[in-house]
Amino acid sequence: MQSVTLVYAVACIFGAAVVRGYSGFGFSLLAITALSILLPPAEIVPSIFIMEVAASLHLLPGVWRDIHWRSLLWLCIGCLIGTPAGVYALAHAPSAPMTLALSVFVLASAVLLAQGYALKSMPGRAATFATGTASGVFNGSFGMGGPPVILFFFSSPAGAAAGRASIIAFFLLTDITGLAWQGSEGLLHLATLWRALLFLPALIAGIWLGNRGFKNANPEAFRRWVLRLLMLVAILTGARALAQIF
Repeated sequence: MQSVTLVYAVACIFGAAVVRGYSGFGFSLLAITALSILLPPAEIVPSIFIMEVAASLHLLPGVWRDIHWRSLLWLCIGCLIGTPAGVYALAHAPSAPMTLALSVFVLASAVLLAQGYALKSMPGRAATFATGTASGVFNGSFGMGGPPVILFFFSSPAGAAAGRASIIAFFLLTDITGLAWQGSEGLLHLATLWRALLFLPALIAGIWLGNRGFKNANPEAFRRWVLRLLMLVAILTGARALAQIF
């Protein structure tokens, strides 16, 4: 990487890790959306997956008792089916259309969350399975399977603690699955591990700071700030992709 790109990438990883440490999600969503402004998804997604696994392993012991296992089961089954299609798209689809699709999806997800989308009851097996399948497609293609599941839990009556815990567990399972499929498509190289190790200090520092800030921060104000940032980055990324296409 060039020095300016490296500094920008480290800042993106650190900022995304702060969000991950605080909320339990958002690392891939923020990091990949921001990094895709300068780098193609196929170069950055596998390294982000490795860092996501490290983050989930760090957070999982503290939330184990709150996991909503019934929903998690059907989400994971759906994700296993959807992930291969997403990984195939990552390996073979042109970069600009992929980036544009990424930005549209992130923007739509952020708008839904900002509008307070809510469910009156926990979805049944079919809806839970469909959510997992959609998550698998986006997880394999963009490394960002979180938004459908985040919407699923934080708009449901499961509660914030169960939602956060289940999302952390879901990310661990899906990221390991995604890494396996990426390896089968030839997307994992020595450079992939090198990038992940290069950004590991920023990841650790960001997660530590996010966990520390959770005790004093206003959850609603922080959530609004994150959603606004997501919308801005998605718009910038989409504009860049459109410029490349046309």
